[in-house]
Amino acid sequence: MGRTMSVSVMGVPLLKAHKYSIGQHVRYTAGPFSRVGSSGSFTVVKLLPVEGDEHQYRIKSNGEAFERVAKESQLDRDR
Repeated sequence: MGRTMSVSVMGVPLLKAHKYSIGQHVRYTAGPFSRVGSSGSFTVVKLLPVEGDEHQYRIKSNGEAFERVAKESQLDRDR
């Protein structure tokens, strides 16, 4: 769980695996323009494709009725 792997051709990296896995608990840090209280503890519910140079995830909080999309840089392991 949480391993980083990459695929390479002739030593050139092509694809990095997702850092987090489905069902894993993570800490989400909202961007500077997000509403107050949107950061916190979430569960990864789906792995999404890369956008730009960063993996994305669909995450869900028990306290909210909806899911969010988060970039890998917005997530950290939940302690």
